[in-house]
Amino acid sequence: MEFHIVINGNKNLAGQLFDQLYNAIESGQLAPGTQLPPSRLLAQQLGISRKTISDTYAQLTYENLLAGKVGKGTYVNGRPTKAIIKKPALQLASANSLEGWEAMPTFLRHPELDGALRYEFIGGATSQGLFPQDEWRRCSSNALRQISQSKGLYGSPEGLPALRNAIARHIAFSRGVNCQDSEVVVCNGAQQALDLISRVLTRDGGTIAMEDPGYPPARMLFRSHGVHVVGVPLDEEGIQVDLIPDGTRLIYVTPSHQFPLGMPMSTARRQALLDRAKALGAIIIEDDYDSEFRYEGRPTDSLHSMDTDGIVAYVGTFSKTLLPQLRLGYMILPPTILEAVIRAKQLTDLHTSTLPQWTLAKFIAEGCLLKHIRRCHSIYAARRERILERVNDDLSPWFEAIPSTAGFHMTLLCKVPTDIELLIELAKKVEVGLYSIAGFFDSQPARQGLFMGFGAIETLDIDIALNRVRDILAQIG
Repeated sequence: MEFHIVINGNKNLAGQLFDQLYNAIESGQLAPGTQLPPSRLLAQQLGISRKTISDTYAQLTYENLLAGKVGKGTYVNGRPTKAIIKKPALQLASANSLEGWEAMPTFLRHPELDGALRYEFIGGATSQGLFPQDEWRRCSSNALRQISQSKGLYGSPEGLPALRNAIARHIAFSRGVNCQDSEVVVCNGAQQALDLISRVLTRDGGTIAMEDPGYPPARMLFRSHGVHVVGVPLDEEGIQVDLIPDGTRLIYVTPSHQFPLGMPMSTARRQALLDRAKALGAIIIEDDYDSEFRYEGRPTDSLHSMDTDGIVAYVGTFSKTLLPQLRLGYMILPPTILEAVIRAKQLTDLHTSTLPQWTLAKFIAEGCLLKHIRRCHSIYAARRERILERVNDDLSPWFEAIPSTAGFHMTLLCKVPTDIELLIELAKKVEVGLYSIAGFFDSQPARQGLFMGFGAIETLDIDIALNRVRDILAQIG
């Protein structure tokens, strides 16, 4: 029983005990099913007679607050607690601000486990069964030993030196990003990286330019800082650089695997973007969220590797390669903003949890991450290929896929007018999770289509799910 009883003086001992137990049960502090201490033990602890305890238990049992179980003990009875009715809140001076946050959509929010559909094409999710449990558990045990040997101090806001070194080595090999350990800052997922960089650069206002269509959580995050966010349209080569407005301080792009359409930014367009940013004095955020998984052609150079002026902040995440629940990401920062972002990170959360940092550092250093990526690559490639086969076959009257060579999502555009929202609702009824691309557009006219993630759906489930989608499309015309 996690409840402290206080007996004052020698008067009305039973009344004191009764009142405290009664109030604790009625308020829910002692939850239904909680076992009370035996009368002999509680009498010794409180220094009062056992009869006083027994009489109090009996009275509470009579009032149906306690129940005795033969041979087991005395338990709080299962009965609803009284609801505490709070007075209506006063009109707050910050009411308008609160309304703005409450009205903000929860775009791309993953469903709870009990609310997930059987066949999910949601983006940004990975197959739990692919996660290397044994290797991660072994590295976690080593991390616990490392922490037990420490002095119990807070860590560095920029991250553990061992993990920063491991990240620098990993991205040099996998993405051709050459950097020093000192340029790496570990963060809680890519979203925190976007928050910190934009906060530092636009504290006193300014304009942020980003792709349109683009990543809605980034757009909403930037706007929550009170800055002007401009959606810049795309063509087949990527963001249209000449439409980035004057006065822009920050440019957010996904050049390796455009989110959500999927095409890579051409080399010529990348150079034009670097030139435009230099002329503006702007920083570019290169969000390289899932390009470890490449299926066709030669890997494209990162924008960071082309940067000779120190204007690209490279952001990566382990949510796509490992698990979203880990919330581990990183940023490679140019010298001009490095110290400012580190200080903002320290003010935000002091540092990212060191237990997963130690675990990931060893996981990368021992080659487990690359081994895991290679294993997932073949599985995701098979899923991607199967979806493309179906799109080019019996789904071809309705959809066409935008060419995409990386990641584990693709976009299907409608070839004929289709009621996408109706399709999504009917698909839910047969346990298929589909998602529209309409919400990715901001100022540009939204196109009809589906955002198809294939990280979470099992390979053998793809045909079952797409058969149901095809049948619904045939039904609604």
